[in-house]
Amino acid sequence: MTGSATPATPATPPGREARVPLLELRDLRVTFPVAGGVARAVDGLDLLVEAGETVGLVGESGCGKSVTALAILRLVGPDGHIAHGSSVRLEGRDLLALPGKEMRAVRGNHVALVFQEPLSALNPVLRIGAQIAEAVRAHESVTRATARWRAIEMLTMVGLPEAERRARQYPHQLSGGMRQRVMIAMALVCRPKLLIADEPTTALDVTIQAEILELLAELQRKLGMAVLLITHNLGLVAETTQRVAVMYGGQIVEEAATEALFARAAHPYTEGLLAAVPRLDEPRERLRVIPGQVPPATSWPAGCRFHPRCPYAWERCRTEAPPLLEAAPGHRARCWLVEEPARRTRADAPPGEKP
Repeated sequence: MTGSATPATPATPPGREARVPLLELRDLRVTFPVAGGVARAVDGLDLLVEAGETVGLVGESGCGKSVTALAILRLVGPDGHIAHGSSVRLEGRDLLALPGKEMRAVRGNHVALVFQEPLSALNPVLRIGAQIAEAVRAHESVTRATARWRAIEMLTMVGLPEAERRARQYPHQLSGGMRQRVMIAMALVCRPKLLIADEPTTALDVTIQAEILELLAELQRKLGMAVLLITHNLGLVAETTQRVAVMYGGQIVEEAATEALFARAAHPYTEGLLAAVPRLDEPRERLRVIPGQVPPATSWPAGCRFHPRCPYAWERCRTEAPPLLEAAPGHRARCWLVEEPARRTRADAPPGEKP
């Protein structure tokens, strides 16, 4: 089936209000000045997150995932610049246009962020309970006693044993898994509508990873929040998300329902990521890899940004940048193979052999 560029959104039927997504990113562009040029870390990214759903944002290190998370909360730092024309909307509200005071009220209260390394995110000289209580008082007019009670209640909710005693401890007195639970408690104590989890289990062992993911799923059900899970771990995505957006070179290169994407990847980059996942039913002498490296953000390749590493690339890929094309209903890929599927034959494969 021949693909086509995604059509414009149809007009809203008379008498029915258009549904506003919880989070909407349109043409998000984030740049950083570097020696000898400008790094386009995020370069024209579109993404939607609906209320209550879990969306995975996947890609290699350096593709722009974490910068996207920071840009949503306007935390890219003094060197980072969110380009004019970028749009970040929360329930239709333009976060990029908010005054600083109003934006501070959004952070933690409506949108919360959990980092991958809690020891560097927590204040080492403040007790755990005090840090969570401080988050409460920053957004709500409550007494110190009430804020402390809320902190202990939240520590209990995230499964920290002996919550009242733990609230009096410092971050270094807790294990890695406990510190991550503290970070989750701090992020959720004000009941945000959206939780951004940036590699929340990277520094933890496998058993603790499973506990943290189960905890996030349970809290999501209880609190009704949406989750944007940023990770390079496809196993986590398969287990926890409803939709997946795959990122490469500062752009979304594929987006689909999780089950559809794992069943049939449309973009060669996604195909390569899935092929590199170890499988028990397919023993291999060596793990498969995607050849080459992610190009620097200061000099993205012309045409398709993945073409230097793609086994199917042809001349059009080297000269013409593809838009997101509809490979199937609800499944889009930034690849000319959607329009020319007959070319999905590896250039280095023997004649007639399919990948």
